[in-house]
Amino acid sequence: MSSGTTAERILEATKHSLLEGGYAALSTRGIAEQASVPLSQIHYHFGSKGQLVLSLLEAENKQRLERQTSMYAADQPLWKQWEQACDFLEEDLASGYVRVLQEMAAAGWSDEHVAARVRDDLRGWFRLLTRVTERFEAEVGGLGPFEPAEVATLAGVAFLGAETLILLGFGEDDVPTRAALRKVGSLIRSVEER
Repeated sequence: MSSGTTAERILEATKHSLLEGGYAALSTRGIAEQASVPLSQIHYHFGSKGQLVLSLLEAENKQRLERQTSMYAADQPLWKQWEQACDFLEEDLASGYVRVLQEMAAAGWSDEHVAARVRDDLRGWFRLLTRVTERFEAEVGGLGPFEPAEVATLAGVAFLGAETLILLGFGEDDVPTRAALRKVGSLIRSVEER
């Protein structure tokens, strides 16, 4: 276990445990053992198992949203940024962030408190994508019948859906999610270079 604050060690152990067994099998006692802290520290810092995992999601989400905001603020064509977003998807799958997000989204189907927190995190992504799409609309002179928020929704849903299918074990031969996402970048490039 890494050195760091007690809360950081608990979050790291939570992420490891969540990736190993999923939310349903998550045990605060196991997390405490892995973090080398008394069980009482989990309750002191986070209150409950659900709050602990939501705190993990919030921390992971904040890092990635800042990364993406910085990437979209760079002076690059949108198609290159889209390609970078596809690269980030691979990183986020490998790091476990996508699994944490999807686990909490699923938990939110039966727990409104969890659902509200996941919605708050996802709203940040859709706001960012809407700002990016508004800039793109101004550059290319329109989006056809779509409003920027609608295009942003389609882009966000494409990534969320791809994440779900990848986590379910669909390979590229079954459902070519990665190839399809990358080809959207090619489509954006053709519009930008028109």
